[in-house]
Amino acid sequence: MSAPSTPQRLRGALARSLRSAQRGFTLIEILVIVAILALLASLVGPQVMGVLGGQKSKTALVQIAEIEKALDVFKLEVGRYPNASEGLQALVTRPGGVAIWNGPYLRGGVPSDPWGKPYVYSNPGPNGGVQIMSYGGDGAPGGEGENADISNAK
Repeated sequence: MSAPSTPQRLRGALARSLRSAQRGFTLIEILVIVAILALLASLVGPQVMGVLGGQKSKTALVQIAEIEKALDVFKLEVGRYPNASEGLQALVTRPGGVAIWNGPYLRGGVPSDPWGKPYVYSNPGPNGGVQIMSYGGDGAPGGEGENADISNAK
């Protein structure tokens, strides 16, 4: 038998190369890739969630400031802030016994806090004025981080 010629050897090597390329990844290669992705997710995930959570607190502060402005306009027109029983709803529907009311003072109704819970309105608040408060992510008084209370109290 004679040795295969150079073109035949090249065709054979090319065929073996194509067959091995069609096999795909080995189990070990896939496990290594999954491990690397899991490591990256564990490093980046908490930081991304922290940024998103911080945005909710900032959103709550902006909403509270808007509600506070609406309350100030209500007071200018009506002569007082809504009492505790009227609550923030007085900014979107006329309370009984009010002669001058040019509302609604908030577009789209009274917003919920970024965690989907209603804002807590107090009149009088702890400092004598009105207080608008969100209890944060946990919906309970106190807490730290994203669970901390957010209010208009200075």
